[in-house]
Amino acid sequence: MSDKLTFDFLVDGTDFTSAGQASGKLKKNLRQLGIAPETIRRASIAMYEGEINMVIHAGGGKATVTVSEECIEITLADNGPGIRDIEQAMQEGFSTATDTVRSLGFGAGMGLPNMKRYSDEMTIDSTVGVGTTIVMKINL
Repeated sequence: MSDKLTFDFLVDGTDFTSAGQASGKLKKNLRQLGIAPETIRRASIAMYEGEINMVIHAGGGKATVTVSEECIEITLADNGPGIRDIEQAMQEGFSTATDTVRSLGFGAGMGLPNMKRYSDEMTIDSTVGVGTTIVMKINL
């Protein structure tokens, strides 16, 4: 693969049933590119966790995935409320999800920790009242 390939996905923030569609499409695209199954698994989990977070907390957003010879880079951008305390949000089990979201089986406070766990690098840029951009890299 001599050039970078880019895939864009819109994440609908109004529908939990649509969350996971982008990570499913990403998994299919990476398979077609011949990426190793374990790397596909890691990228799909990181992407899924990001999608769920965008639905729960931000009303949706956009995911851009760039595949190069070196890595898979996943950029998740939203115009949600932002993350007040990133260090606290990174703690396993911490969640600001509503009781309604929790009753649906989401909001256990594992999204950001799992995103970090399944990526080789992760950065979070968040401004309260403006939104959040997360960039994850999975090395190839």
